[in-house]
Amino acid sequence: TTGNKTSAIVFVILGFSHRPDMKVIFFILFLCIYIITVLGNLIILVVTNMDPVLHTPMYFFVRNLSFLEIGYTSVTLPRVLVNLLSSDTSISFAGCAAQMYFFLFFGATECCLLAAMAYDRYLAICSPLHYVDIMNKKVCMQLAASSWICGNLVALGHTTFIFSLPFCGSNVINHFFCEIQPVLMLVCGDTYWNELQIILAAAFVILMPFLLILVSYSLIISSILKIRSAKGRYKAFSTCFSHLTVVTLFYGTAMFIYIRPKSSYSLDVDKVLSLFYSVVTPVLNPVIYSFRNREVKGALFKMRMKLFHPNC
Repeated sequence: TTGNKTSAIVFVILGFSHRPDMKVIFFILFLCIYIITVLGNLIILVVTNMDPVLHTPMYFFVRNLSFLEIGYTSVTLPRVLVNLLSSDTSISFAGCAAQMYFFLFFGATECCLLAAMAYDRYLAICSPLHYVDIMNKKVCMQLAASSWICGNLVALGHTTFIFSLPFCGSNVINHFFCEIQPVLMLVCGDTYWNELQIILAAAFVILMPFLLILVSYSLIISSILKIRSAKGRYKAFSTCFSHLTVVTLFYGTAMFIYIRPKSSYSLDVDKVLSLFYSVVTPVLNPVIYSFRNREVKGALFKMRMKLFHPNC
């Protein structure tokens, strides 16, 4: 297949077409999830930006995370909603490449950002006296910028590599978006080395930040156990609990999907897992990371008072 022929391919996204009787229910469910995800993360962005009390390194990273989750969900769900209402579920070669790029961009950036957040928690608990000096505004900006740049490079490399391969035969993507493995299954010939390179790259992108998180939390737990009072230990651990929850949800499914060979790939199982980390995790993020936090609740209360009781 020549490059010109390959670029003229139109893919068909199978999505949830195997359950036509559930299309309306799926549409309502995904629409509600999308609205809640966008609104929830937008509220976190606004609240943490408006309240001076929340102008700390931790909430700086939370704002970045909320922005990522909005983008992450917006890459897939709007297209899923359109496909559920339309009989035409085709997507152009360029459109599929763009969707994969942005999905990988937001996903890889989140991997790096979660590692930066773990480093922030490590300094806050293990070096509280030097925390303010080390985690200054410049360092926070550098860590966030590094995460975004790394995410961009990973996404650009993966997408360029995959879509430079020749496609032939079936053009049906058995997924609800242009995910790496289902697209790779449409490539002509033996893709063993292609898969191996993608797995190694994914392992580096996913496992390196994850190992940094593990090291950070091993040191954090060691420091927490040295705190004599039970109240002090609880307070220290509570500042890390939300981040640990997000890390477990995000990395658990991402590692299972990306760091394994195609021979163990199950279309139905992976479609459900992809739904979990690309749709469910972003909608839970505002709840598990911020809304349960006393400082955020206080900021929400103050914002509500300003909006509805401006003279108080």
